[in-house]
Amino acid sequence: MPEMSGLRRASLAAAAVGATTTIASAAGSLAAAAYFARRVLTPERNRPDDVEILDVPPGRVVLSATAETVVPGRYGLWLDGGRGHARLGDLVDTDVAEDTVEREVLGVDAGELRPGGARFDGYYYAGTPDTALGLRSEHVHVDGELGPMPAWLVPAEGGTGSRWAVLVHGRGAQRQETLRALPVLHAAGWTSLVPTYRNDEDVPAGPDGRYNLGLSEWRDIEAAVEHAVRCGAEEVLLVGWSMGGAIVLQFLDRSPWAVVVSRVVLDGPVIDWGDVLAHHARLHRVPRGVGSLSRSMMGRRWGKRLVGVHESVDVARTDWVRRADELTHPVLLIHSADDEFVPVGPSRQLAQHRPDLVTYEEWRVARHCKEWNTEPERWERLVRDFVTEDVAGNVAEDVAQSPSGDASGE
Repeated sequence: MPEMSGLRRASLAAAAVGATTTIASAAGSLAAAAYFARRVLTPERNRPDDVEILDVPPGRVVLSATAETVVPGRYGLWLDGGRGHARLGDLVDTDVAEDTVEREVLGVDAGELRPGGARFDGYYYAGTPDTALGLRSEHVHVDGELGPMPAWLVPAEGGTGSRWAVLVHGRGAQRQETLRALPVLHAAGWTSLVPTYRNDEDVPAGPDGRYNLGLSEWRDIEAAVEHAVRCGAEEVLLVGWSMGGAIVLQFLDRSPWAVVVSRVVLDGPVIDWGDVLAHHARLHRVPRGVGSLSRSMMGRRWGKRLVGVHESVDVARTDWVRRADELTHPVLLIHSADDEFVPVGPSRQLAQHRPDLVTYEEWRVARHCKEWNTEPERWERLVRDFVTEDVAGNVAEDVAQSPSGDASGE
């Protein structure tokens, strides 16, 4: 019957079109998921200007209003593509009609403050510990699995001493992110070591040239801790910002050198990369299925080539809310409820699960890893009290029993 055969041909054609559409849709989702994963894991070398300097009256600067520039506190301003730097104080005026803000200028470290493009930053300080803070420091190298990694060493008064802090900056950040913490640690008698890790600028890259969300970077911090112990450290404090917090947590979980760590300070840390990636997928309107597929691809052997990673990035292994019972070190956890980059939820949950180990301090107003900027006195008081508490226990005995030679960590 012609009608039936025609209907059958139409159905077959529709089925073929439907199958092609489904295949194309699946391929598109796979490609989109791979692209999203690569964006997350790829270091960003280009840091474009994000604010406009409109006027420079005496002792002041007028900037375009942005989500960053309208927040109270102390901040930095990179000038001339990063070659210059100024330190800014609090808000003086906000002009809603003109969409501008006026802030104090507390100092110009390099370059000239003049109208034009600039980049707002939360480091506040620029340079090295000696140039920015007047703290005697040494430029050393830590022998890591990828080769020598530059580090700053800020000895305690009277020598390096036996108490060392290892400070770990965040994803895409520079060591200058840690400068804000050095004065309070130095005053409390700690020697500070500020290492670099793979895929930082001007240091050896990992085998794939991509971030592994702490799942490989922890080995570079392991090398830094081993360096500290070989230089006389008997007690180690770890301090991590953002992804630096995720790196610290992986180190504590996977390195035999974790026995020498007495306590940990985390600022705006990634407690669960799955939560962070889901947050950014929503922000960028990535379909939920694509975001979920992206996270799955990172951790699957079949997805390594598509994502471009040498080692699988198992996001589930970074979920410290789920793994809360595995924590063994006292933690001072600082996080802002208004953190736009790393949502505060997992930090709150971790603190609720482990009140025996986690001292949780929540900020308001501050954006990502800018708690010090909005309330420096509070931040320094909390850190000073925490790092001077007697929580070391039997760390000295643990140092004596710590690994020697090659600390492979696995």
